[in-house]
Amino acid sequence: MTVDVMTHETEPTTADAATAPASQPADTSKTETDTAEATASASADEKADSAEAPESADEKPAEEPKPKRGRPKTPTTAKKTRTVELILTVTGTADGEWQAELKNGSKWVAKGLEIPAAAVSRAAKELHQDLSGPIDEVINAAREAQAAKVAQLEAELERAKQALAELDG
Repeated sequence: MTVDVMTHETEPTTADAATAPASQPADTSKTETDTAEATASASADEKADSAEAPESADEKPAEEPKPKRGRPKTPTTAKKTRTVELILTVTGTADGEWQAELKNGSKWVAKGLEIPAAAVSRAAKELHQDLSGPIDEVINAAREAQAAKVAQLEAELERAKQALAELDG
């Protein structure tokens, strides 16, 4: 611990200047003594502080180091593997037509490939149950729409056959 002591010497006032002989220097021995006493007192305080420091260090918990900036690094035992980003997009229509597109990073690998609805359903079941449910609903709705269309076309075909039979008749 360092203590700076400022001494303030006063200049003799006119009354003191008149009584003091002009040839004698101002009395600085008092200020030098005060400075020496202050320095000795500061040394004693430093010794007392250093004597108390080990005790107070035991009483205070050890200071934790400052946390580093950024995400903490966690040690892993796993080997780092190279990841590949592939984006597979499967789209379907209400008529039951399905298409697939595959993208590797920013490069298109395949675009607009027609795939059967049954393959989409099988793939979804293989991937996850949460995926297969909604996809199967869409496929079943398309199946029902196609069945209705087939029934309509069969009825139209039957009418066309009757019309042909009447013409041959």
